Amino acid sequence: MPRQPEPEGKSLRVLIAGGGIAGQALAFWLVRGGHRVTVVERFPTLRASGAQVDLRGQGIEAVERMGLIDTVRGALVDEAGVAFVDARGRPRATIMANTSGQGRQSLTSEYEIMRGDLVRILHDATEDEVEYVFGKSVDGFEQDEDEDENEVVARFSDGSSGAFDLLVAADGQGSRLRRALLPEGFDPYWRVGIHMAYWFVPRIASDSNIRDTCMVPGGRQIMRRSHNPTETQVYFVLREDSAEASAIHREPVEKQREFWAGRFRDAGWQSERFIDGMGTSPFFHSQEIVQVRTGTWSEGRVVLAGDAAHCASPYSGMGVSGGLVGAYVLAGEINRCPHDLPTALARYDTTLRPFADEIQSEVNPRLLRLGLPMTQRAIDAFLAVTGLATALRVPELAARFSKADRGGDWRLPDYPEARAARRPR
Repeated sequence: MPRQPEPEGKSLRVLIAGGGIAGQALAFWLVRGGHRVTVVERFPTLRASGAQVDLRGQGIEAVERMGLIDTVRGALVDEAGVAFVDARGRPRATIMANTSGQGRQSLTSEYEIMRGDLVRILHDATEDEVEYVFGKSVDGFEQDEDEDENEVVARFSDGSSGAFDLLVAADGQGSRLRRALLPEGFDPYWRVGIHMAYWFVPRIASDSNIRDTCMVPGGRQIMRRSHNPTETQVYFVLREDSAEASAIHREPVEKQREFWAGRFRDAGWQSERFIDGMGTSPFFHSQEIVQVRTGTWSEGRVVLAGDAAHCASPYSGMGVSGGLVGAYVLAGEINRCPHDLPTALARYDTTLRPFADEIQSEVNPRLLRLGLPMTQRAIDAFLAVTGLATALRVPELAARFSKADRGGDWRLPDYPEARAARRPR
């Protein structure tokens, strides 16, 4: 990749490795600070796929500040609530979404959207001002802190290289670039012993806009949620600490499908329908539920962003919101002092770290295990207690009168530099 010329003004050449939600959101804010941004994505096209995600608290505010909230509202999934069903599919307790505009979101957010739709919205908002390179990845980098003109040289998968003022690793939970920033042998993952797979099956008449959750003995859970008139999402969740379960996510997709089918073949409810649809699904993903916890997010002119820095896990409910907020803060600090990157990156850490710690603390292993009981007796007890609580409107009232949503009382900083530099579209 040829070296990019320096534009006039306080402009940096920024390379972002990863074209997902965090990477594109960061590019959005950086170009509004007057910087030259290149996004490199290893997939050959835009990865506008994936399952349903939600926006909450500060993540919604970040989208509002981008001026994209109306576009996001136009793409929301109609999910009215969550039902806990028994082995026959009969609802035993239903928790509706909190649409009051007050308090805390419930299990279902007021802002549910397909990951692919959000990726497309961000891409449409940035493609005219950001250079996107698909089918290419950043395999490594070199930087020399002793030089007067500090640069980071990125090495690409096609054998080429390029010099930039800043390299951002926004390459997800399994970030390869993160390894170069951490001490040798350091494990950034905080594990909870839970695994998940999800895919799509054809929608049938009984698939409603209420998400169904069925618990199965053996620490298993089946979820079904429908996002459009023709497709339904399926989630298999497994509580297991075996080496086989941890390793399966790195195996070929066919091996992954065999693993999940074997674990859930006797699960009852609609498991046979979901397993049969697994092989023909246009989308399939298997992952271990982990958090990424590191003591540092940057070194020199290389910085981590999104899940590569502070993955909170799907059970936090704040994974996407965390990526959007983190991108906003990182770009805001860079735009505030582009000629002093060490200070900008240090402020990024000190400003965002309390928020990242807060959303990660939302994941309580003991509570997760309550939702993945090992015995039928424990399942029956959970359904009975949850049914009584919903009959008394406890979840509804608790959500509505909660003082803060996930993310606590942390507030988005104000970065007037981005607003002042924003270009009309």
